[in-house]
Parts: sequence; C-alpha cells; structure tokens
Amino acid sequence: MWGGRFATGPDAIMEEINASIDFDRKLWRQDIRGSLAHAAMLAETGILTKDDVATITAGLKQVEGEIEAGSFTFSRALEDVHMNVESNLKDKIGLAAGRLHTARSRNDQVATDMRLW
Repeated sequence: MWGGRFATGPDAIMEEINASIDFDRKLWRQDIRGSLAHAAMLAETGILTKDDVATITAGLKQVEGEIEAGSFTFSRALEDVHMNVESNLKDKIGLAAGRLHTARSRNDQVATDMRLW
C-alpha cells in the first residue's frame, strides 16, 4: 500500500499513530455496503463495465462472508477498515479492485461509513 516515492513502509511509530483499525473495524458492514452501492452507481453511469462491477460485487460478498465467519484477518499495517477490505478484495479479484475507488476518496468512504453507522 506504500508504493510510489517511498522505498519502504512507515516507521513503527507512524503505524501506531495512524492505525485506526482497532476501532473502525466495527464499520466493516457499512464499508462493504457503501462500496456495493458505489460500484452499482459506477455501473449505472457507465463509468465501469457491468463485468467489472459483477467481479467487484462478488469479491466484496466474499470478503463479507469471511468477516462474518470470523476467518478474515484485520491487519494493523493496513491502518483502517477501508484498506483492509481493499487489500483483501485485490487479492481475490486483482486489478478490478482498484477501479472501485473511481470518483471516491477515502474521506468519502469515512463519511459514508459514519453516516450509515
């Protein structure tokens, strides 16, 4: 997740300061629900193909099932619920997972999750 101009990940103290997963993991249902709605909007407006959205939706449902079953592992290194879900989704469906963020920032995700909660 720390690509681009950084050669290494964040220092341990920054990981400790930035990580919100210990409390925002409770928002996983809202995060997935918001992502499913966002994907549907991207399909409806023609921004993403129906195939991409079907792949994203199936992947999100898989992630949801793993969290419900207790087999999902949340990582503090991924900082928050959004990055945990996105990373797992990318492992499942590949590059299509990155297209889910088209026209949406992490701030949008936080605001949506909190509103849904």
